[in-house]
Amino acid sequence: MKSDIVSLVRDTLVEAGSTFREDKKEAYRRAISKEQNENARWVLETVLENAEAAEREHSPLCDDTGIPHLVLEVGPDRAVTGRMLDEIREGVKQGLRKLPGRPMGIMGDDSHRIDQSGGLDQDPAGVEPAPILIRRCEEDVLRLHILMFGGGPAIRAKTLRVFHKHNTQVVLDEIVNWAKEGVAQLGCSPCTLAVGVGRSHFEATSMMLQAQVDGRYDVQSEMEEEITRRVNEANIGPLGLGGSTSVIATFMKVGPQRASGVRIVCVRPTCCFEPRIATVDL
Repeated sequence: MKSDIVSLVRDTLVEAGSTFREDKKEAYRRAISKEQNENARWVLETVLENAEAAEREHSPLCDDTGIPHLVLEVGPDRAVTGRMLDEIREGVKQGLRKLPGRPMGIMGDDSHRIDQSGGLDQDPAGVEPAPILIRRCEEDVLRLHILMFGGGPAIRAKTLRVFHKHNTQVVLDEIVNWAKEGVAQLGCSPCTLAVGVGRSHFEATSMMLQAQVDGRYDVQSEMEEEITRRVNEANIGPLGLGGSTSVIATFMKVGPQRASGVRIVCVRPTCCFEPRIATVDL
């Protein structure tokens, strides 16, 4: 299958897996200039040096090259066809081979895939992308965001109900508590906290994904700044070595809510290389 969409998706996936956005580079530079802990500053400098080398060489930022997660934005006069979705999936396959992605696809039936007895697919393209999230946008475009999700953050992430008690601070306190625990156990920090708040587990998780698409390191809301500050005050630091930079930033997205005593909250403490994201107009 050959098309402009396939090649665009292929190259965008490689970019997502091998580069930092400019606002993230600047966030690391600011953190380096402010960090007083010598060991923590060394970690920050090393992560940034690694990112710059990966960008030069078009090589993976991390050995855990990640699972592709896709967000497709559709403008008011644009249409998405089944053929287009097939082309996007083919572009993902070619991108995983070009990056190259780490072979992580497990073969076999449902039981074999759960217990890993089906064997490992040696083709990097054997890593199936997560289901595509489609959302409306005001611009007349078809815009694809590709994110590469590693395993460590998934292990430390949490999606659960919070009894809000009609107080936003109660929800923020729970987010901070979850984040402190997750960041302390993550290892590959500093992280970017990705937070979604919704009416269901699916919606909260989709908000967490969209928070990474929309989030900016140079634009932070009051709630995002509070979460970042409070987690950093725990003195966990990069790689757990102490210091004031456990979290570079927080990306938070709150969806529609229902009249209920609970909010469903998803918190993903992304690793030092995430969000690994790149965007292309198709």
